[in-house]
Amino acid sequence: MGRNKNTKQNSSSTDNGNFENPDSMSVDEVTIGEITINEAGASSNLPNDRTSADYYFDSYSHFGIHEEMLKDVVRTKTYQNVIYKNDFLIKDKVVLDVGAGTGILSLFCAKAGAKHVYAVECSDMADMAKQIVETNGYSDVITVLKGKIEELELPVKVDIIVSEWMGYFLLYENMLNTVLYARDKWLVEDGIVFPDKAALYITAIEDAEYKEDKIEFWNDVYGFDMSCIRKQAMLEPLVDTVDQNQIVTNSCLLKTMDISKMTPGDASFTAPFRLVAERNDYIHALVAYFDVSFTRCHKLMGFSTGPKSRGTHWKQTVLYLEEKIVMCEGEAIVGTMSVSQNKKNPRDVDIMINYSFEGKNCAVKKTQCYKMR
Repeated sequence: MGRNKNTKQNSSSTDNGNFENPDSMSVDEVTIGEITINEAGASSNLPNDRTSADYYFDSYSHFGIHEEMLKDVVRTKTYQNVIYKNDFLIKDKVVLDVGAGTGILSLFCAKAGAKHVYAVECSDMADMAKQIVETNGYSDVITVLKGKIEELELPVKVDIIVSEWMGYFLLYENMLNTVLYARDKWLVEDGIVFPDKAALYITAIEDAEYKEDKIEFWNDVYGFDMSCIRKQAMLEPLVDTVDQNQIVTNSCLLKTMDISKMTPGDASFTAPFRLVAERNDYIHALVAYFDVSFTRCHKLMGFSTGPKSRGTHWKQTVLYLEEKIVMCEGEAIVGTMSVSQNKKNPRDVDIMINYSFEGKNCAVKKTQCYKMR
């Protein structure tokens, strides 16, 4: 089953578990009171020869990436609902916004009655955030600090840390460690971290047409063998939107993270999985996605980036298998996934999957490595 790179999820096909769904909201703008932030701008093209560690902060200086995040209704509206519907947690409290970007989360907190908000942003977007804060009349409540949280000093401890730290595959870009550093240094005892829980899942899909187009294409390019590029393409997970009809197996929980308690080392792990076919089909790839939740709210809130939920800018992470697996209903792929920071560039993620399958029509036992960069 093929996929269009720009496929949009049908919003009626949502499955957010017990999470409260975000209210309807225009994807063209984010409104704060009577003020609208409408950031038009093209996404920057990042040079292929630079690592994520090189371009990470520079990329967040461009308007395009913030436009994409602001227009992600699931993401932005969930944070807005968490803050506004739990304003009793925010009112008269000191808040730290880690990786503030345009300052949208800081503005939500200020409007909800925060005593003071420290908005920390390392990129040049901090300069725009200061202007946005002033334009919206919150300069007396929000202090924008430009720099790395590890290199800044705050005048006081904070009651709440709010951050949208999640990357593709949950852990790409490694901003989580920055949040944990801020938590350990600046959060008061029994303070709140928003969000405070995250979970990573894996499932398996049929994807013959798209794999043929993106991977097998390199085997014969106008009669020439370019399979050396295929090997490289197989190493790089594809971030894309997966149609829920492609899903063949159950979803398996790989890892849960408690942001209020975990240590940086907990983000590197090895976890087992067992994926059982729910119909007869072919497996061409494994797919990872994540959920986040805000458990300190009066009512559980959060969102999922899974294929059965409303689409987000995180989409899903597709890891193609070297060989297709022919599965019958009830048969299972078993294995482990190991995730770690890249030693050279800690904002990149190394993934290793050991998997085996013994079924009626085929048997497979393999180890595959992937690099998100």
